Amino acid sequence: MQVHIEDISTVQKKITIEIPVERVNAEIDKAYSAIQKKAKLQGFRPGKAPMQLIKRTYSDAMRDDVMRRFYQETLYKALDEHKVDPIDSPTIESDILEAGKAFKYSALVEVMPQIQLKAYTGLIVKKETYISKPESIDGELKRMQENMAQLVPLDEDTAIENGHTVSVDYSVTVEGSPEDNSGDQTAEIEVGTGKLVPGFEEQLIGLKSGESKNFSLELPAESTNAESAGKTGLFSVTVKEIKRKDLPELDDDFAQQFGEYDTMEALRAKMVEYHEKHETDRIDNDLKDRLIQALIQENPLDVPESMVKRQLDHMFENLKNRLKSQQMSLDMMGLDAEGFRARFRDDAIDKVKGGLLLMALVDKENVSVTDEDLSAQYEKIAAGNIEMLDRIKEYYTKNQNAKSSIISEIKEDKAISYLIDHAVITEVDSDQLKAA
Repeated sequence: MQVHIEDISTVQKKITIEIPVERVNAEIDKAYSAIQKKAKLQGFRPGKAPMQLIKRTYSDAMRDDVMRRFYQETLYKALDEHKVDPIDSPTIESDILEAGKAFKYSALVEVMPQIQLKAYTGLIVKKETYISKPESIDGELKRMQENMAQLVPLDEDTAIENGHTVSVDYSVTVEGSPEDNSGDQTAEIEVGTGKLVPGFEEQLIGLKSGESKNFSLELPAESTNAESAGKTGLFSVTVKEIKRKDLPELDDDFAQQFGEYDTMEALRAKMVEYHEKHETDRIDNDLKDRLIQALIQENPLDVPESMVKRQLDHMFENLKNRLKSQQMSLDMMGLDAEGFRARFRDDAIDKVKGGLLLMALVDKENVSVTDEDLSAQYEKIAAGNIEMLDRIKEYYTKNQNAKSSIISEIKEDKAISYLIDHAVITEVDSDQLKAA
């Protein structure tokens, strides 16, 4: 058996194996003999059909059997002898198996890249400076106030204005496509939010309860109905009821509706605390992303396609689960599986590169995980729940795969901390960061 290994790239190898004619002939004869013993051909008892007829009838079955055994018996032996460790199933191409000829086939395999970290200290990155923004708290309080507003019906002489919430009956027909008539529908609309077809809410202003109006609007080009997109819609609207928002006062009574706060001052203080933590976490995560990008730029590498595919699959499932928890779907975002993979492929490649480089850093700097590190991670997962903490410890103690996974996470976090400690970090405001 002859074996030739060719480096296609740093993450891809081609193994070509040639099996000598003597072995090919022997295996073919062996396969036909096994088939002959079991073959059931009309006019012959099992095992008594002539070999010539067996060969004419079962040549395809013979080839499948012999080629499969050659792959099983020679490929992984060759990979092991030449110390090639594939990370995914090989892609095989082969000649046609024939008696009297040597059989040659090749296997394309992906392997982990050999990473030599060249530069990982002194990485130059920018970090956003945290700036307290009281207006953000004011805006959040305003949203809370809006969410707790009561809708108060207005009298029949009131004309619709921006800010009013209006109940309407309506129908729409697409010009030139009467089959696309929506039929009678009911909707509740907050006028002025711009959530409907552009121009629709403006047409309602000035109408009173019980009044009707017909008007035409161009339907958006990104309409969910491709047949209607960009065409003219003929709308018929009747106003049923007009309401205004009655906003609660931002006082101590308002704060007490959120449970643990006696005063508006206490509520605002807690919101400032939450906002600061949210913003500092966001800034820290952004810094980590920038550091990993700098690490990738300083240490270019190829990554196996199979790892990119698995990363995309993981990201795709995470997105679907997040959307499901928010009662949303990919369709509502205008995405499908193929579109997602095309859009986020570069992100997946960077995640794979970053992960490989961080693990290389872990090895190079001999990063280890102590029992104290594990205990701290368990406490972080439990988030202060003592009963949950005991169950978490028990789970990771019994489940070695889960424990290995959490150890890898801790090592990666330590590697990122090492990068931060050894980086050149300049703090700038958010506008400078966006302009960079």
